[in-house]
Amino acid sequence: MRTPDLDRSRPDPWPSMGAWLHERLSEFIDVPAFLAEQRIVYEGGTPAVGTDPYRPHTFVWFHRDLSEEAPVPGRIHVVHRDEQLIVIDKPAFLSTIPRGKHVQQSVVVRLRDELGLPELSPLHRLDRVTSGLLIMATEKRWRGAYQTMFQRGEVGKTYHALAAHRPELPLPATVRNHLGKRRGTMQAEVVPDAAANAESLIELESVLGADAVYRLSPRTGRTHQLRMHMWGLGVPISGDPLYPVVRPVAIDDFSTPLQLLASEVAFTDPLSGAPRRFESVRTLPLQSEA
Repeated sequence: MRTPDLDRSRPDPWPSMGAWLHERLSEFIDVPAFLAEQRIVYEGGTPAVGTDPYRPHTFVWFHRDLSEEAPVPGRIHVVHRDEQLIVIDKPAFLSTIPRGKHVQQSVVVRLRDELGLPELSPLHRLDRVTSGLLIMATEKRWRGAYQTMFQRGEVGKTYHALAAHRPELPLPATVRNHLGKRRGTMQAEVVPDAAANAESLIELESVLGADAVYRLSPRTGRTHQLRMHMWGLGVPISGDPLYPVVRPVAIDDFSTPLQLLASEVAFTDPLSGAPRRFESVRTLPLQSEA
């Protein structure tokens, strides 16, 4: 963490480093105990002391205690591995990166340990509840070229989703709107009268009784974009805990996977120039892997 930059309108914003740490961190850790045990340090490893004078733009480091995490069921399939890339097929409920209450139970932490690759990092992200393909760089030196490829929209992504079948729904359909997500809220929202920043092509692939499998081709990558666009068409994705309504689901409840699968990625490799295409080993409907 870093203290704020110098604000000349507030020459003494906090009386001490301890006061700043208490204001920022007391909700999450026992600040006095961490200071007493020298678990908060400055750059270079010198322990912070609560009575130290407050200093602007100063970095401090600490490791918070991790709560016990329920193991996420399901196998991480390694679809492809070479010197630069690892492509995996992740199960639902497994976070891409350590975040919040999901640290050990994340793709990055598990695979860095299992594969012996301490610099392994994702080139894009999947929601925790979404299953399917995730592309990762094996080392830091490869990340730039591949991340630029994603930023330029040069990666073709195909998803499949299971939802109710509505024969009257005119498909294929291209959905365009402006999606936003406010900090502290769980659902994204459509911002009316704003320029479109999200676009998805929705197609009907097959009918399974009262349900159907839809082929989803996002042309942008906004938060919860496909889930919002399917809901907007009146066919929210089966098993979605957020849309159309937020459903309370226990953190260790793995019984109802979201029926959204990142099923295919395709791109031209920026290093070799070779065409690349990968497919998920999973199929819809997704079953609980518990």
